[in-house]
Amino acid sequence: MATHPTAGSSGPASEPDPAPPPRPAPAPGEHAAHDPSSEPPAGPALCLVTGAGGYIGGRLVPELLGAGHRVRCLARTPSHLRDHPWADRVDVVRGDVTDADSLRPAFRDVEVAYYLVHSMGSGHGFEETDRIAARTFAREARAAGVRRIVYLGGLTPAGVPEQELSPHLRSRAEVGRILLDSGVPTTVLRAAVVIGSGSASFEMLRYLTERLPVMVTPSWVGTRVQPIAVRDVLRYLVGSAAMPPDVNRTFDIGGPDVLTYREMMIRYADVAGLPRRLIVSVPMLTPRLSSQWIGLVTPVPAALARPLAESLRYEVVCAEHDIAEHVPDPPGTPVPFDQALALALQRVREAGVATRWSSASLPGAPSDPLPTDPDWAGGSLYSDDRERTVEAGPQELWQVIEGIGGENGWYSFPLAWAVRGWSDRLVGGVGLRRGRRDAQRLRVGDALDFWRVEEIERGSLLRLRAEMRLPGLAWLEMRVERDGTGRTRYRQRALFHPRGLAGQLYWWSVAPFHAVVFGGMARNIARTAEKAAANRPATTPRA
Repeated sequence: MATHPTAGSSGPASEPDPAPPPRPAPAPGEHAAHDPSSEPPAGPALCLVTGAGGYIGGRLVPELLGAGHRVRCLARTPSHLRDHPWADRVDVVRGDVTDADSLRPAFRDVEVAYYLVHSMGSGHGFEETDRIAARTFAREARAAGVRRIVYLGGLTPAGVPEQELSPHLRSRAEVGRILLDSGVPTTVLRAAVVIGSGSASFEMLRYLTERLPVMVTPSWVGTRVQPIAVRDVLRYLVGSAAMPPDVNRTFDIGGPDVLTYREMMIRYADVAGLPRRLIVSVPMLTPRLSSQWIGLVTPVPAALARPLAESLRYEVVCAEHDIAEHVPDPPGTPVPFDQALALALQRVREAGVATRWSSASLPGAPSDPLPTDPDWAGGSLYSDDRERTVEAGPQELWQVIEGIGGENGWYSFPLAWAVRGWSDRLVGGVGLRRGRRDAQRLRVGDALDFWRVEEIERGSLLRLRAEMRLPGLAWLEMRVERDGTGRTRYRQRALFHPRGLAGQLYWWSVAPFHAVVFGGMARNIARTAEKAAANRPATTPRA
């Protein structure tokens, strides 16, 4: 749902500033004077959206624009937002929620700030990172005079002491408290399972149900949850911008159905037209084992599956629906569970998924850009270079390149790629099964199996950065060029920057296989483009 904040230069964590004192109540027998602070603001606002490259943030931006608001996006790598269809309608600033210096210009003239970043619940110290980020954001928002913060958190179970919650849920709750105590009126929306095309919860439900007609499942399949359609989440987020200044509280948000996870799988099978599933639950599957099981069956890696599985151990049902007082429900909303499933499946089948859970980088994934200085002194940079003349036009070759990965595969030794994907999953990596957001078109920042799109020059260059677990950094470049005679040339470059002795050993251990993997890849990409050109219908001359 969100991006992963990185350590910045904010310095040591500090306590949030105290909230402003409450206004005195009128004396008995007196009427309270008109208080403009209790009225909702009028007109569009300048909204700052953090996590705009993530699942929710990437969908919230066009909704805010559609509601008439102006939008500024905070991004650690602004270029990752440039290919979004709304990119030319927003102001993008470079910054990080843990870096106060970068937040100050981002907050200039901002009225509503959306906090949609948090760690994914894995790795050492993620709770402290979340804490520092929230305190820094809250402090700078108050100093800038922001009139409202809106935060999307997780629904916590009633009656369970916070110290017994999973670290993931506990951190979400703490972030909400920090923002509420900031002195800036804050709306904290708490949701359980979000159902929408591309959401991690939907992908987990989809793949578990579709791939396993008979399932041995953890005991949490009997736990009741209250799922919510992503379009309702977005509606509440947009509507929260207009809440009056005296509103500073949490709101539970959910759909109209309260279901066990077992019932959700059964109803998914029914909506998707699948035979009824046989589900047998066993008590010995811990959250850790459950996350490994989810990672084995679904594209969701264990690092992300674990916080999802941990949150499903508890009953998470809305205790109130007070949000409707400020964001009224139109007819037909909140969206029922079966309808939310049908809408998500329609998007998947029509290849119309706007954002996916993989839109946000996972914690620990490498993010260093390719060093482009020819005299780069950062250490060894190994390269495997391939070139081929292609008997096809540049357009046919580019279509093959941009369509690589996912269902189309990698035009190389399939077993070698499959083994590399499985080995990556075994050590906690993302593996090959993230697939693609769109079957034909890529954009900067898209996840592509165990790569991420780092750069696109449409029609000429695709650069991918590896996100598998490696003792170093790796990139794969594919270029379309013309030679001196006007013929199409395909250039391919695999690069690796090793980290220490382990990185050196890794490169030289796999180098003997490059002729098969990368050589075969270049050869098959060229052949596929040539075949497409040969099958292209001949144009009929005009009379």
